[in-house]
Amino acid sequence: MSDNRGHGSGVRSALVIGGGVAGPVTALALRRAGIAATVHEAYPSAADGVGAWLGLAPNGQAALATVGADAAVTALGQPVPGMVMADGLGNQLTGFGGFPELPATLTLPRDRLYRALTDHAVAAGIRFAYGKRLVAAEETPGGVTAHFADGTTATADILIGADGIRSTVRTVIDPHAPDPEYGGVLSFGGYATVGSETGVEPGTMYFAFGRAFMGYWQGPDGRLIWFAGLPTDNPPSPADLARVPGAEWLSRLRDLYAGHVPGERLLRHTGPEDLMVVGRMERMPSVPHWYRGRMVLVGDSVHAPSSSSGQGASLAIESAVELARCLRDLPSPGEAFAAYEALRRRRVEAIGRNAAAVNKVKSGKSDAPATSFPGLAESLRPVHFHRIEWEAEVTGTLRATD
Repeated sequence: MSDNRGHGSGVRSALVIGGGVAGPVTALALRRAGIAATVHEAYPSAADGVGAWLGLAPNGQAALATVGADAAVTALGQPVPGMVMADGLGNQLTGFGGFPELPATLTLPRDRLYRALTDHAVAAGIRFAYGKRLVAAEETPGGVTAHFADGTTATADILIGADGIRSTVRTVIDPHAPDPEYGGVLSFGGYATVGSETGVEPGTMYFAFGRAFMGYWQGPDGRLIWFAGLPTDNPPSPADLARVPGAEWLSRLRDLYAGHVPGERLLRHTGPEDLMVVGRMERMPSVPHWYRGRMVLVGDSVHAPSSSSGQGASLAIESAVELARCLRDLPSPGEAFAAYEALRRRRVEAIGRNAAAVNKVKSGKSDAPATSFPGLAESLRPVHFHRIEWEAEVTGTLRATD
């Protein structure tokens, strides 16, 4: 599928660094815009077994449809249209049944999403190169040359950093770029086998705030899937985190959630083998420079909003599609990158700020009441209804700070 208009930036080839969510979608969108892309992934193979569960919201699904990958993901996801907000005593505060005009949010394990997008991209003719950890990149008279840890290089007209929240490309573009911002909480997930009387409506995700926070819903196999936070000011490193036995983390979580409804019960019915140690809850603060020369950032490398937003994957997919549109229609890479940033910055940073406020509540560092959720549906409307008009021509740019 390609609808290159014979116009645009003159870009005909791209190096995409990173094969998670943004990487395959970026390559697919570029292909539709008439630009050949190769995805370079640091892992030795597709990243199976990486991460916990995530949600793909209606806006993300719509952006996936632009590159023809929506059906492949929908076949794997569990629809969860509803949402209930509660306190830690079991009192339901407000609810939201989803927008009837939109498809339901899908939940699925992160590695299944990676695999589905990779398989779809490969079937569409996208080439993946594995074991390619970027160490440096430099502009050349003819484009950009990437240098990898295995001693190999690759050159193309542009280089796109889709390499996640700890992006190497971000530091190549700007050595003074900010690091991820820690949200004060260690994230965990798990599966609880609680029997038939769960009190949980299928297709509804519950969020229970209070002294501690927990989210949960009923999975396809009947178990309850939960995610929770352990507030701490001094988070261990990923290596130290991995060295702590699951049983010890469970013990600490059970102490924290004693008396919490339903956290105490869910943790009691979760074994160490069913615990997922996700790690630090992080987000990207505002990144001053999204691009430099022929290099540009997309997805979590530039606007990771933290898992509290429920929008990380969806925003990455949207940005991949918008970047391809801009490269298709504008006369140079620089103008295309500037237009892309202007189209995306305000939206992604607003969602990131909202998630940061929720993180403060989860970490116990906010005076805002965790039991007040006015206008839940209206707050979600501009997020879930956002659509990218692929066929519309990008004709110019506003300043990215407008």
